[in-house]
Amino acid sequence: MSSIRRRTLSVTLLVFTVSMMLIGVISYVSATHEIEELYDAHLAQNARLLEGLLATPTINDNDALLRRLETALQRAAIKDDAIPGHGYEGKFAFQLWEGETLLLRSFNAPSRPLAETAGYSDHQVDDDEWRVYSLVLTQPGRRILVAERADVRGELIQTFAFRSLIPDLIGLPILALLLWYAIGWGLAPLLRLTEQIANRNPDDLKPLDIAPLPCELDTMVAALNRLMLRIRDLRQREKRFIADAAHELRTPLAVMDLHAQNALEKQNTPEDREAALIEMRAGVLRTTRLVSQLLTLARLEPGNEDSIISQPLHLFREAQETLAKLAPLASQHRQTLQLDADPEASWWITAEPGAIETLLQNLVSNALQHSPIGGTITVGLATHTDHITLIVADEGPGISPDKREQVMARFYRDSNNGGAGLGLSIVERIIHRHHGTLDMRNRETGGLSVEITLPYVT
Repeated sequence: MSSIRRRTLSVTLLVFTVSMMLIGVISYVSATHEIEELYDAHLAQNARLLEGLLATPTINDNDALLRRLETALQRAAIKDDAIPGHGYEGKFAFQLWEGETLLLRSFNAPSRPLAETAGYSDHQVDDDEWRVYSLVLTQPGRRILVAERADVRGELIQTFAFRSLIPDLIGLPILALLLWYAIGWGLAPLLRLTEQIANRNPDDLKPLDIAPLPCELDTMVAALNRLMLRIRDLRQREKRFIADAAHELRTPLAVMDLHAQNALEKQNTPEDREAALIEMRAGVLRTTRLVSQLLTLARLEPGNEDSIISQPLHLFREAQETLAKLAPLASQHRQTLQLDADPEASWWITAEPGAIETLLQNLVSNALQHSPIGGTITVGLATHTDHITLIVADEGPGISPDKREQVMARFYRDSNNGGAGLGLSIVERIIHRHHGTLDMRNRETGGLSVEITLPYVT
């Protein structure tokens, strides 16, 4: 398992090392250039000092001067502790030429010219590379050549580079240690967050409260808190569903158990047993419908909107198919189902698969239950600029204005209806999820009209 601390430390040290290497290369190139400039200036300065010395007007005997200079230059080759010197003296050379005649040279200078051209140049002498500066004097034919071995500059540059590298090599482990503790300090809020989550009871879904927090973790904690709120809502819906199911199924199951006992009683006549079985079967059908409605209502609970997978749906064809499925139920009471709509109009809407069928089944089933024998239930469709209107009209007693809000509540039962009281609650949830509206009003000719608007497909 990778560690944020180790990964951050590794990346930081890598970036630091690469940066120091780039800075070192740039510094090395810059220092090399500056050292070259400095030593070139030193060569030119030495040449001009020798020029000034040879041109001193107080010295009349030029030959005597040359002999004394030659003697002094040759003494540099003698190892004598009484005469302090430096080992680098052998890495500097000097020549004085007059035409093709070598008038003066240092002990380590060759007898041939170090350079043929004036100014700066690089030349190989024996096995050594020399940097040479040639100065042409005012005396006719005379020139001074001052030279320096290239390894002098190389040693200085290497020394500079090595001494610059030592602090980085020493500082890198120290920096790594400091970064290790600094990153640990920076990750402390994350560790506190981990500890609080690990120590929580599974039933504790209260929002996390850890302050202060860095802005990066604050965003993550806010997301976790939103997730826990959704989980809490989900668990509450599950508890509500279980409570509703237990409440609504208790009575039907008890009734079916009673009918089963009656069917098993030996002293009952065959007719009584058959009647008990018929009642038990009717109870099973009612219970099955109740469970189906409970599951539908749970699926349509607020908070499950993210699970919607909408797709285009032809409302006219959906209404035709749903009414065809409900026709046998209507025929039991000689009731008529009719669809009032123009089949050639545009009936496309966006809906969740199965949702509109469920909506129509609940509305039409509710209308069948409240309509008299031989009544007519009409499903009307009408198109508008930006929506479609769906109207389900029956010939029942209608609903008084003071009960129109109550019928939308779950488990509301009319005293004349044996249903579970979930149909209109399911309808209302479906309409809400599909951004529609619902309106109920009593018809002038008698009965109830439920009008629903649904937006066109976009």
